[in-house]
Amino acid sequence: MAIQKEPGQKGVNWSNIAVGAIMNMVTTLGQPLEVLKTQMAANRSQSMWQACKTVWSRGGVVGFYQGLIPWAWIEASTKGGVLMFTASEVETASLGMGVNPAFAGLLGGMTGGVAQAYATMGFTTCMKTAEITRHKTAAAGVKPPSTWALFAEIYRKEGLAGVNKGVNAVAVRQCTNWGSRMGFARLAESSIRSIRGKTKDEKLGAMDKILASSIGGALATWNQPIEVIRVEMQSMAKNAAASVNRPAKLTIWSTFTYIYKENGIKADYVKAWVKSQ
Repeated sequence: MAIQKEPGQKGVNWSNIAVGAIMNMVTTLGQPLEVLKTQMAANRSQSMWQACKTVWSRGGVVGFYQGLIPWAWIEASTKGGVLMFTASEVETASLGMGVNPAFAGLLGGMTGGVAQAYATMGFTTCMKTAEITRHKTAAAGVKPPSTWALFAEIYRKEGLAGVNKGVNAVAVRQCTNWGSRMGFARLAESSIRSIRGKTKDEKLGAMDKILASSIGGALATWNQPIEVIRVEMQSMAKNAAASVNRPAKLTIWSTFTYIYKENGIKADYVKAWVKSQ
């Protein structure tokens, strides 16, 4: 969640870049859930147990950490720094203008989410997907090309547009995700203050903040369809590209329509509770 400035502090709080980077690096401990979520989003007919067995077949425990080093770390640190810095500055400015804390958190999260998507996530999610694709190819008994070879092939065929494929869906996802998380978390904080009889200037304890953040994260899973769309748009699987019903040029709407026709509305909410990002 966005870091508040100390009383009396003026100007830009650059330390939030480091705070955001470190915070998101810690979240990569949940990489097994991220890999499992991506597996289920890309293979929408699989149950959680089937997805677990598929990931396990790619190398056992190591299979659940595909793409972690270095790409998930690079993605987490860069997007975390951009998110925390942008969200904090926007939220602080909004509060300074007398905006309601919940709405200020919403604005900060939305702006931070869009900034991190376009600033860092196009390239890093592409590379992370390429790394995971290599493991899938190897599991099928085929010698996989290097991650950079896959990247070079994408760039040669499609240029920067190919590298940033699905970035608009990422931006919508992160905008709604972090806007919801921070907005709901601030709303939860206000409710906790009211229940505990604390004023808006009194600090909440660590457990109260964790509870508020958990509520924000859980309620933010309403936008899971956008994540499934993002995974489909960035998919490098050959069987996905070979589908006769899959649009040749994927947009957010055409991808949503394709997923809905192929798998129904349940596909868009495929195990949203696997990971509340």
